[in-house]
Formats: sequence, structure tokens, C-alpha cells
Amino acid sequence: MPIHRRDRSGFYAVERFLAGNKGLHPIEAMELGEVAGRRLVHLQCHFGLDTLTLARAGAAVTGVDFSPIAIAEARRLAATLGIAADFVCRDVYTARAAVAGQFDIVYTTWGTICWLPNLGRWARTIAALLAPGGFLYFADAHPHMLALEERDGRLVPEFALDTPADRPLVFDTAATYSGDPTPLAATRTYEWIHSLSRLVSALIDAGLALEFLHEHATLPWPPFPMCRRGPDGLWRLPDGVPYLPLSVSLRARKR
Repeated sequence: MPIHRRDRSGFYAVERFLAGNKGLHPIEAMELGEVAGRRLVHLQCHFGLDTLTLARAGAAVTGVDFSPIAIAEARRLAATLGIAADFVCRDVYTARAAVAGQFDIVYTTWGTICWLPNLGRWARTIAALLAPGGFLYFADAHPHMLALEERDGRLVPEFALDTPADRPLVFDTAATYSGDPTPLAATRTYEWIHSLSRLVSALIDAGLALEFLHEHATLPWPPFPMCRRGPDGLWRLPDGVPYLPLSVSLRARKR
């Protein structure tokens, strides 16, 4: 987390955020809708940049993350900028027990469910947090893209969809995903790929009604070396490569 806070690579655009010049990415900015006056909980909020962006837009926000270092930094940023926001250090599965009341919006985006083995439990937590008529907004990397790797300029299947809960994908990486070259003290991560059917079924089983599901040709980070950045700041496959959705977004409402 201290590596991300320093943001030496500019991945999080912290300086732009501090200057008030960084909003949400174009996908969620277009789809989320008006948040002013709404009670919103941001699950897996990391160190709070999106949470505080939504507070700037007028939402009454609570950010939840399991990392005490991330939550401490989120609180520091809120105090430095004079933004009203609550931050709670809690595992996402037990977030319901850590925050009071119900919410109009549960917000969770970009690099969240890949760390979770149990989507059913995640979806039930979301349903418990939502007030009747409230909705989840979710955006993340597309599972079909996550199953691929680039080899010699071609995208080839590497991983299976619907990783079993007890058999995660194991990766050893020397540095963080943000591009900062600082060596990591803990290099091993455990991740899961969840298919769209597993994701949607978990939400339906939890009592949420799907209102839309959109697939996008863009992503806020480059998933493959071949990707090119567009004028909107999002990354996409180069011309000549067959269409492949890189990200997915959805809204699901509590009945």
C-alpha cells in the first residue's frame, strides 16, 4: 500500500486527484448516474480515491477495505482535503456488521472480485447493505480477457473460467501491478476468475434484479503489451485484432 500511496508511476493519478482534476473513469462516469444526496458504500475502496471523488459529487459515502494501511491513508486524504467521508477497516464479507443502516448504492469497481473465492457470500453482503430499491453498480475486467495471455503477439487461452474456491490461481511477481519498480516484500498472490454466469447467478440468488450488463472494448489499465491508450485515457486492443471485450459493467437492484 505505501507503494500505491507514493504513486511513482502515476497509475492512480494522485496528484491530479489532489488538484481536483481527476474523476471516475469514463465507463462508470457514464453509467452510474446522479449520486448527490444518495447514501453510498464503496466496497474494497483501497485508499479511497473513488470514494472521495463520489463524496465530491455529493454522495454521503462510506468506504470499506480490509487493509488498515489503506484505510489510514484514505482518512488522511479526506482530512487533508476537508471532504466528509467515513472509512471502515473490514473484510468485504463482513462489511454488513461494520457499518450502520442501509444504502442507496453499493459501488465496487476495478480489481475487486479477482481476490474473492466466494461470490455467493459477496452478493449476499451487498443485498444486506442495500435499502429496498437500492442498487449495486459494478465494473471490472472481463473474465474472458482474464483467461488469456499474450504470446508472440497473439492472445491465447491460458486459464480456465470459474476458478474453484479451493484452487486459486497463484502468481509470483517481483513488483506491484501499478508499474512502480519497488521490489515487493510479499510477492505471491492468489486470484480467482469468475465467469459472467457465476457473477450474475450470485446476484440473482441474493435477491437482486439485473438491470443492465454491458461489455466494453476498453479498460482503465493495459491488460496486454499490445494494447494502446486512447484519448479517453482507456486502453484497447490495436486495430486489426478481432473484437474482444476487455471489461464488463452491470447494475443490479434490490427488489
